[in-house]
Amino acid sequence: MRETRSGAVLEATLERITFADARTGYTVARVDTGRGGDLVTVVGSLLGAQPGETLRLRGRWGAHPQYGRQFQVEDYTTVLPATVQGIRRYLGSGLVKGIGPRLAERIVDHFGTDALRVIEEEPGRLTEVPNLGPKRTRLITAAWEEQRAIKEVMVFLQGVGVSTSLAVRIYRQYGDASIGVVRAEPYRLAAEVWGIGFRTADAIAAAVGIPHDSLPRVEAGLQFVLSEATGQGHCFLPETDLVPRAVEMLEVPADLVGHGLAVLVADQHVVREELAGEDGEPPVVAYYLVPFHRAEVSLAAGLRRLASADTDRMPAFAGVDWDAALAWLHRRTGAELAGGQRDAVRLALTEKVAVLTGGPGCGKSFTVRSVVTLAAAEGARVLLAAPTGRAAKRLAELTGVEAGTVHRLLELRPGGDAAFDRDRPLQADLVVVDESSMLDLLLANKLVRAVPPGAHLLLVGDVDQQPSVGAGEVLRDLLAEGSPIPHVRLTQVFRQASRSGVVTNAHRINAGSAPQVRGLDDFFLFGTDDAEEAARLTVDVVVRRIPARFGLDPRRDVQVLTPVHRGPAGAAALNELLQDALTPARPDRAEKRFGGRVFRVGDKVSQIRNDYDKGANGVFNGTQGVVTAIDTVEQTLTVVTDEDEAIHYDFAELDELVHAYAVTVHRSQGSEYPCVVVPLTTSAWMMLQRNLLYTAVTRAKQLVVLVGSPRALAQAVRATGSGRRHTALAHRLRGRPFRTGCAPVPETVARGYAGSERRHAGVGR
Repeated sequence: MRETRSGAVLEATLERITFADARTGYTVARVDTGRGGDLVTVVGSLLGAQPGETLRLRGRWGAHPQYGRQFQVEDYTTVLPATVQGIRRYLGSGLVKGIGPRLAERIVDHFGTDALRVIEEEPGRLTEVPNLGPKRTRLITAAWEEQRAIKEVMVFLQGVGVSTSLAVRIYRQYGDASIGVVRAEPYRLAAEVWGIGFRTADAIAAAVGIPHDSLPRVEAGLQFVLSEATGQGHCFLPETDLVPRAVEMLEVPADLVGHGLAVLVADQHVVREELAGEDGEPPVVAYYLVPFHRAEVSLAAGLRRLASADTDRMPAFAGVDWDAALAWLHRRTGAELAGGQRDAVRLALTEKVAVLTGGPGCGKSFTVRSVVTLAAAEGARVLLAAPTGRAAKRLAELTGVEAGTVHRLLELRPGGDAAFDRDRPLQADLVVVDESSMLDLLLANKLVRAVPPGAHLLLVGDVDQQPSVGAGEVLRDLLAEGSPIPHVRLTQVFRQASRSGVVTNAHRINAGSAPQVRGLDDFFLFGTDDAEEAARLTVDVVVRRIPARFGLDPRRDVQVLTPVHRGPAGAAALNELLQDALTPARPDRAEKRFGGRVFRVGDKVSQIRNDYDKGANGVFNGTQGVVTAIDTVEQTLTVVTDEDEAIHYDFAELDELVHAYAVTVHRSQGSEYPCVVVPLTTSAWMMLQRNLLYTAVTRAKQLVVLVGSPRALAQAVRATGSGRRHTALAHRLRGRPFRTGCAPVPETVARGYAGSERRHAGVGR
């Protein structure tokens, strides 16, 4: 170590990273100065640094009141090691994909201190190393070049706090053009690189000198506001919402926002449409991102087309003797259909499009089985699907017919296009989709486009559950007043189901009554008003109490469902606690640290974005699985999903995964578990809503355990939600008038938003 005018300089080998914030690059690490003694703690931005590298760190010494003496890093450079031992360790650290400790030793044994120069300048000579062939040599050379190029991008981005993983994504998107794109067109990143939103792109733009009031910034900001709205479930935003949100976020005048909107509409990046108002209300001026407008228009037209098709692929049911058919079904299944179930069976087999809805215990499953049994008896080709792997497995077990996810049914390809569509429809006479409350607008449109004319489409789901994670509320719109789509709602709770506390309490909650939490053997409340105590109690219930009393496996059979992600009893905190309890660190358990998380073999994980490039037909938001392997040489992590498919992730892609010992209720849709544990605390007050609690309870097959505050439980039962999403599917199905155009925001409207402009004029300046 030496002192300079600008501070101290410390040269050391990075031993391990104990904490890293994937968003900012802030890191806590331990380094070896090579002088013997204990490792030294360094803190600061170490964006891109990897264990095994030798670093020249510039900064200052300081003292932390709890952790003691630390070196506070202001910046650093990588120093290639010069000794045989250092080079062997550097190459074997996992820094270069394809080189592990054993291969590193062979390379260094052969080339000595010249090893790094050979890889850099004469990579073809690597074939001189015994048992190292041309194919592996090419892979190592490519990995070395990519690592060097990524380093250059990361150094450039370091000043604006872009994480290592995002720098890797930028490089993989643009290659050698990365720095040029970032300098000249930073807002492209928000649209083209997953994980980079408008705010990150905006920080980069400011750093490279793009003006605050530039038109590209305003256009990108407006598209971000619309994109953020689709993430909240809306298909469009009314002008009266969009303009104030953009003014507040961008801190620019409303007339500039209006001009940006007009340009986006004229350039066909955004669709402006006037929707007829309800019950004499004035028209709503709606702004859509193009894919969502196209999907909504296409879905409405597709449903109308299917419902009114001239042909019928199951004509036998048009004139069937229903008394005889249902009597045959009774003899076949040994069970009698109730009145509503009989209506639903007839509807599904005689109408081209139909919806079956109802709560738990009302016989939806047996009704679906009856529909499938009768259709198969007439030789119909039946296809069954559900939005998630778990739901598809359950549907197959119920009907005895193979079922898969909607994504697999459609054979989605890289980019999201489906192999089946109007030009190449599915070979089916009847398509049944369970858990249809999960169908978002985009997926529902792909599905309907693939159903052939004359085939029957039956959508099954519980409309009282939370709507889809993606934009839209398709099932609710199909059941809206005045909808031309026929439906049956089952309401009778059958006797066997009525003996279940889970089913009984689900209906009580849906009706606005408090659940019964005493005297039942399958529904419990462990009360505490303290959020941190609720978190500790949740872990104890999952890890110790439920396995001891009910014999359930805490990882396989028990799922924690939380209203929120953050907070003491949120999904993030509970995942850390549950991982420590169920999959603790062990010398024989492989692990990979990524950002602030550690992934271990055996971890329960969930995908958090649609990735159409992985697996046979993509991996989708909400897919769960278990980590089965971590390869530090090839730098990959393997997850086996609920569909029993092995998916491989590069280490740089681990921001697509989160731990799933605890997940938000919203992310649990379509899945069913033997037991769910639901922490309810007043710290999650704004999210405590009836349909959220109802959805959580209906995910359980056998057992529900609530943990937390009785006051929070009462609030969840009482609160009915925050209103509908902005969708126009129900309007389109009813044939309501629309007017599409490219008129700019009227001047009078822009003036009406001037207050927003003035209120936020000084924010962040």
